[in-house]
Amino acid sequence: MPVAPISVLLVDDHNLFRSGIRSLLQRHADFTVVGEAADGVEGVKRAKQLQPDVVLLDLNMPGISGLETLQLILQDRPGTAVILLTVSEDAEDLGAALQSGARGYLIKNIDTDFLVRAIRRAAAGEPVVAEAMTAKLVAQFQGGNAAQAKLLPSELDKLTPREKETLACLARGESNKNIARSLNVAESTVKIHVQSILKKLNLSSRVQAAVFAVEHGIAVGNAEKQT
Repeated sequence: MPVAPISVLLVDDHNLFRSGIRSLLQRHADFTVVGEAADGVEGVKRAKQLQPDVVLLDLNMPGISGLETLQLILQDRPGTAVILLTVSEDAEDLGAALQSGARGYLIKNIDTDFLVRAIRRAAAGEPVVAEAMTAKLVAQFQGGNAAQAKLLPSELDKLTPREKETLACLARGESNKNIARSLNVAESTVKIHVQSILKKLNLSSRVQAAVFAVEHGIAVGNAEKQT
């Protein structure tokens, strides 16, 4: 039985940019661009009507912002994979987008092959963040911004040592397969750990878990400190 193509909605106020992305995706049989919108209000309406698998969303648009658009889309359809595709390399914009439920954050100057792979990964449920932006996010919260930490010791105490190790892997953007390899456990066990982490920390996605981990110091090399 043939697999249905990944349906994509483009929301960006630049017609030429939307045209370029549409042409790029139309070269691949596993994508179908189901619609376009030039502003956030129209984007929310089109997302509700078309129910796309993935929404490529600009951050800075006239009218309501990309962040507001993201929140409204997910309020109506929480399972939608929304990727911010923007020129902003501000770590605060990245953090706000991921905390609001975006599945990805990419910069508009990325390689086209990377974009195609990122959309496929997002449609499959994986977080996708430009490598340079991940580094900025980690640097921001590892640079002594303790005042921004919101995690209480009691919240950390909810997690088992293995769940903390899994959370550190999520902060690095690792897939379940890679986490299983790193921790020498079955992939099914990783899925159970991830579900438990989300439930205990009251988070809705692994992307939010990754941001949560970085914000509160459970990042690269920090898992053992939390055990």
